[in-house]
Amino acid sequence: MSRCPGAPKLISANEERRDESRRGSLKAAPRKAIISQLLTVAVLLLAGCSTAPEPKKEAATPKPARTSGAPDVYKVQFVTSKGPLVIEVHREWAPIGADHFYELVKAGYYNDARFFRVVPQFVAQFGLAAAPAVTKRWDKSLDDDPVGHTNSRGTVAFATAGKNSRDTQVYINLRSNQILDDKGFAAFGQVVEGMESVVDKLYSRYGEAPDQDEIRRRGNSYLKSRFPRLDYIKTATIL
Repeated sequence: MSRCPGAPKLISANEERRDESRRGSLKAAPRKAIISQLLTVAVLLLAGCSTAPEPKKEAATPKPARTSGAPDVYKVQFVTSKGPLVIEVHREWAPIGADHFYELVKAGYYNDARFFRVVPQFVAQFGLAAAPAVTKRWDKSLDDDPVGHTNSRGTVAFATAGKNSRDTQVYINLRSNQILDDKGFAAFGQVVEGMESVVDKLYSRYGEAPDQDEIRRRGNSYLKSRFPRLDYIKTATIL
């Protein structure tokens, strides 16, 4: 903070007369004029000392509370019918999604689940449980995360049907799908092992034929009978 000089001292009438006699023939300035000038100087000096108020600091946006024991970065190994793949999850990208994915993997939710929607040059999707009862048990919607990382090739995000509608279904981007960023699909992880050797080779001839409502109602009994060649997850574990 800057230091300001004090205001000039004002002289009394007696001091003026004594000062005038000492100056001899030099005529003193009228008292009112002197006082007026000194007051003007004092006001200017005091005005110069004032400082502009500091601008208000905007409060930082609070981060979502941690809802699981998920670390800031963790890896999940999927052993699939095509081989192993590893997804590295970054909580900073989408904390709500990262926490939920951690809980699902720890609970064994994805074990024996099928890659029921594989669209070449777009996405490979999974996340409806092998047993309908398990799908129903986890049938709850998540609040949205802001999109903190683009949907580049190999990134992983929860599927959504609109605002705050994410649940358990996850997709892997088979190409750069930046168009999904503007639609609110928040990537939370990245395939770091097995993208070319596993993900790119998942069976895709069924395309989007499997009916999601039927999977919810009948689980793997429906998929095994109608779409027997679908690849699937044997186990998913936190590394």
